[in-house]
Amino acid sequence: MAHAISLRRVLQLFEPGSKRLFCTSGVRSRKNAPVSGNEMPRSGGIASMMRLPVQENTDGLDVCFVGVPLDSGASNRSGTRLGPRQIRQESCIIRAANHTLGAVPFEDVQVADVGDVSMNIYNLPEAVKQIKAAYDKLISNGCVPLTMGGDHTITYPILQAIKDKHGPVGLIHVDAHADINDVMLGAPIAHGTPFRRAVEYGCLDCSRVIQIGLRGSIYSLDDYQWALDQGFRVVTSKECWHKSLEPLMAEVRGMMGQGPVYISFDIDALDPSYAPGTGTPEIGGLTIYQALEILHGSAGLNIVGADVVEVSPPYDMAGTTALTAANLLFEMLSILPGVKRRQ
Repeated sequence: MAHAISLRRVLQLFEPGSKRLFCTSGVRSRKNAPVSGNEMPRSGGIASMMRLPVQENTDGLDVCFVGVPLDSGASNRSGTRLGPRQIRQESCIIRAANHTLGAVPFEDVQVADVGDVSMNIYNLPEAVKQIKAAYDKLISNGCVPLTMGGDHTITYPILQAIKDKHGPVGLIHVDAHADINDVMLGAPIAHGTPFRRAVEYGCLDCSRVIQIGLRGSIYSLDDYQWALDQGFRVVTSKECWHKSLEPLMAEVRGMMGQGPVYISFDIDALDPSYAPGTGTPEIGGLTIYQALEILHGSAGLNIVGADVVEVSPPYDMAGTTALTAANLLFEMLSILPGVKRRQ
């Protein structure tokens, strides 16, 4: 058979210290790549992101996949602490080349899965400090983090670390909710407050912030006014209905310029018919095609980090939400600076 694998090769794949399936460290001359389904069955192998090698730090890496398994900030349905694990599980189907973008990122950048951030899930303010400290280390060498959440609380400490490294960033925030509350039940740290806290910390260049997909019932008709007052551009879901978002993204590229940009993608931006496995679903959301248009339209920007958050496996019976999140992360990888377009 053309794709037959020898018994000797199978034993090599499971050899202690194997650098294909288990772990890597330091600077390597050969770039990491996902384990092919022709080399190891999809049902096998270690459940790292795309079955990439796993290492404890970002030494020698241009890009890292990292999980933040936190859901203590969730206001409705919990379960997003299990998101990183399920996203990794579903990612085994993703192959190395992105035909639509003409990209083979693993030929251009060194990528690995650096595991999950450990934090105190019983104390959100303490968890925020621990997440920031972890990201300070992860990005100290310029590595670009692609994060698997976790609820949206995690984006605040990530942006703190990004700001301390790169200065205030432009933000492409794709979400059903603005997440600009001052407090939730009196608490300043929760998944509905990260972008207000980020503004207060100086993380964002507010003239280069866009929120796409906002919708659903709100507490009052001026709920988005604070964002507008800061200079954010707000694009509601209704403004996206029945249309391509390519023209919008052309405007966004002009808006972002060459400055550093962070992308935060809450999976509930998608209509729940596409992504039911989330804590705060809202009807009337974006389509999968529009999500891809947003990410593909971000190619060429100076992206210094990105996340996909709010995947809740207990509400994702068929795994389709986690599968979608894994694919969005691959698309994010494929548009990063340093990844070439081959067609």
